[in-house]
Formats: sequence, C-alpha cells, structure tokens
Amino acid sequence: MSSGHLTIDLAALAANWRALDAKTACETAAVVKADAYGIGVGPAATALAQAGARRFFVAVAEEGATLRQAIGPGPMIGVFSGHMEGDTALIRDHDLTPMLNTVDQMLRHAEALPGQRFGIQLDSGMNRLGLEPAEWAALREVALSLDPVLIMSHLACADEPEHEMNPKQLRAFVEMTEDCNLPRSLSATGGILLGPDYHFDLARPGVGLYGGQPFAEAQPVVRLDLPVIQQRAVEVGETVGYGNTWTATRPSRIATVAAGYADGILRGLSSKFSLYDGDTPCPAVGRVSMDLITVDITDLEGDPAFLTLFGPQQTVDDIADAVGTIGYEILTSLGARYTRSYTE
Repeated sequence: MSSGHLTIDLAALAANWRALDAKTACETAAVVKADAYGIGVGPAATALAQAGARRFFVAVAEEGATLRQAIGPGPMIGVFSGHMEGDTALIRDHDLTPMLNTVDQMLRHAEALPGQRFGIQLDSGMNRLGLEPAEWAALREVALSLDPVLIMSHLACADEPEHEMNPKQLRAFVEMTEDCNLPRSLSATGGILLGPDYHFDLARPGVGLYGGQPFAEAQPVVRLDLPVIQQRAVEVGETVGYGNTWTATRPSRIATVAAGYADGILRGLSSKFSLYDGDTPCPAVGRVSMDLITVDITDLEGDPAFLTLFGPQQTVDDIADAVGTIGYEILTSLGARYTRSYTE
C-alpha cells in the first residue's frame, strides 16, 4: 500500500439514514452534495436509495447530472443553487428539480423549461439563499400557480439547540408558508434533532448520514489508514520537519507516513493530533507537509506498517475539534490520492 486507504462503510451510511428517518413522521431525503461529502456520490447514493431514500439534494446542477447517471431515472434530485444561467440543458436532460432562489431564477425557469418541476427556497433569516419575505409576499400567488413541488428554507443554528435563532426562523417559515397547501422542508440533520415542530413534510439530512455531529448516535462511516514509508531513530536535541518546530527530548523513533495537506489533512493540525496503532495513540510531530506526516512511535513495541487517522478510536469530528473546524470540512477535504474501498 503506497497511498492512504480510505474504507467507506455503506452499511453504516444506510443505518444512519434509517436512524434519522425513524426520528420523524415525514419523508426523509438525503443530501449528497460535494461528492457525498467526500465519500463518493455513486456508491453513497446507491446505498441510500436501497435504504429507502427517494429524494436527493445536491449543490449545483453539474452534481445533479453526475448523480442522475449513478442512480438512474425516478428519484427527485433537488438543486440548492436553483436554475443558474447556463443550467437549462442540464436540468432538462437529467430531470433535475432546481430550488429557485431569486425572481430572475423564477423567470428563467418559467421561460426556458415550462412544465419542468421545481421547488422554491425562502430566506427565513439566514441571509444566504432564497427569496426574502417581501419578495415572496409579492410573488407568492404567481409562484404557487406554477405548481412548485416543494417550499424549503434552511436553519442557521440548528447545531445549537438552545439558540434563539431556531424558533425565530421557525416562526418566519410558518408565517411565509401557512395555507400554501404544498410540501414544506426546513430541517437538515440538526433540525431533525430539534424535534417534530421543525420536521414539516420532508427532512434533508446531510452530515449526520456520514457519521458527523450533531448526530451523536451516528455510526462511523469512514476509516483512514496511512502507510508508513520510513522509520528513523532521532537523538535528543534533533529536530523533525519543516521549520524545526519539534525537538526530541528523548531518544525517539519517528515514522513518516504517506499523507499530507494535499490529501485533506490540514496543515493547521500540525502537532495537534495523533494517529493510532490499534488502540495506542501516536502523536504527530512537526509540521504537516504536502505529502508527509511525521509521527512519534517511540512507545510502540513493534514497527507498524500503517497508522490509522480515522477509525474506532478517533472520528472526523475529533480531528476537526483539534484544528478548530467542523467535520464537514474534514470529510469534504479528503483527497483523490487515497485508495478507496467500500464495505456493505
């Protein structure tokens, strides 16, 4: 093994979808944008469809086209970015369902693809995507006459259950959509966990499917093993890596493993995390470089062939916490050089 080995547990992915689905009385979709959060959209979407998902969401139309090729005709594929200029052929040819965000998008869609199904995204307070309340009030009757298949919004602070923004957005969404008599969707993973008031007709979990917070019950989906290229003895006072940032304070054994920031292991993690040999943590020392990480294996009895970054002992969120980011960034940064295998 000359590159890192990323093992993706599709059975765990499906189990996470079923577990989140069981928390609601509504339909549960699956968000598979960014190549299914870095694990591979084809295998991931196929496993989720087999588990029961019938609606999927992606960020942009190009992702939707790739997804349609993977799962075939039938399931709805919603596009969060809506109907952008230049997307018409992709939306038509791959039967995509744009979530329209602006007046211009609504006009573009009605003129270019009359009869093609669409949804509407409303801004309930996040100030990111969607029609603002005043725009929606002016367009509501016309928009509803075009028969959208879904009205949706997105929560800004759902990962903080006590945040005042959650009920504020809920009230705004209800006020904008009451009496619409159409399917509604407000919740991703965090919103599902807020409870039934936030569920409406369709939930759209994303990161929780892939083992990430805030879904604490999630089964881990990814394991990453990194091969040891070389081991060396380092004497007291010798330094390791760029910038001489780590100095040995005892006779040490240092393993160099094949991965770095080009593979999604962020440079900001330097000297802030460990890799594992079984259950034994081995601290990474010195700077994370583009292709290599150096690890202190002095306390190991043997010479490991590989060390584990993600696994039973350490999740993507543990690594994210070490560098002050979120599991989403760690997952979606996983590089293309890893050998990937899928288990079911």
